[in-house]
Amino acid sequence: MSHIPSAHSPLYRIGAVSKLTGIPVSTLRIWQTRYSAFTPIKTQGNQRLFGEQDVSKALLLKQLSEAGHGIGSIAHLELVRLRQLRHPGHEGAAQSVPSQPVCLAVVGLGLANRIESRQFAAVLSQNRIQVTDVLEELSVAHQATLSDKPQVLLIKVNSLQDSVFEAIRALMLRHNFEQTIVLYHFAPDRVVQSMKLAGLTVRRDPVSDSELAELLQSILFVDRDRAQAFGHQSAVIAGRKYSDETLRRVAGISTNVLCECPRHVAELIAQLASFETYSQECLNKNSEDAQLHSYLRAISGSARSLFENALEKIALHEGIDLREARR
Repeated sequence: MSHIPSAHSPLYRIGAVSKLTGIPVSTLRIWQTRYSAFTPIKTQGNQRLFGEQDVSKALLLKQLSEAGHGIGSIAHLELVRLRQLRHPGHEGAAQSVPSQPVCLAVVGLGLANRIESRQFAAVLSQNRIQVTDVLEELSVAHQATLSDKPQVLLIKVNSLQDSVFEAIRALMLRHNFEQTIVLYHFAPDRVVQSMKLAGLTVRRDPVSDSELAELLQSILFVDRDRAQAFGHQSAVIAGRKYSDETLRRVAGISTNVLCECPRHVAELIAQLASFETYSQECLNKNSEDAQLHSYLRAISGSARSLFENALEKIALHEGIDLREARR
């Protein structure tokens, strides 16, 4: 059954859908009339208008048909099923494979369509990004069952309030995302700062495709193969594991190691985390140098995450308990 656009859904003419998806207008008309893939609404002037669901479906149908699926056998399927067909068995795939894409759960259908569009794919050509789960609204996200195990949560909301932050935090805890990026239009500075301190990447909309691509690239390991050699199985830089307070406590512990590895490593992590935050602030404020600051954040985050692994090995060797102060 095709989705009928709601009163609040943005509507597009067929030419706009063609531009967004890279599918010729003639092909879209065939998919609509012959296979009933879409159910556009009609205006009083008999103009057909398509909703965000139709744009998303068109993108998926294009990808699946290019992969060999017959349009007649998939045109009637719902979006969830089409996404499952696009990456079957992904959940059990080996995460250490270098070509494994970074998987995103997206809140906001329009945002998901934007990332899956031809234009955005051209901007983010250096990395493989795959939208595996789409939640239309944050208000229903807590009820959703994700089909895969996405590493990154990407959210677009109109207004950020304490209640919205709590809903986002609950979603993060439930699914254990490695990174969360939030785009917003309006928010009190207090809420924005609280979210940043909690490890979220928060950016005021609108952002261009290139800026959004830089945000995504800034949370990816610069050298994935080297990261995996040091024990990381994901292409995504995980958020901070230990607070400054925990690091100060570790730095002050006397150990049996003749050198001062625990103190040095803890201090390095704190310094790298501080520079990581600074680079992120620069990335948010200066779009002209976004590529440089994206790279600097990825470098510092990669190093910080690797040294956190080293700290865990030291703690295990020395019998230092990191769990009690862990976030």
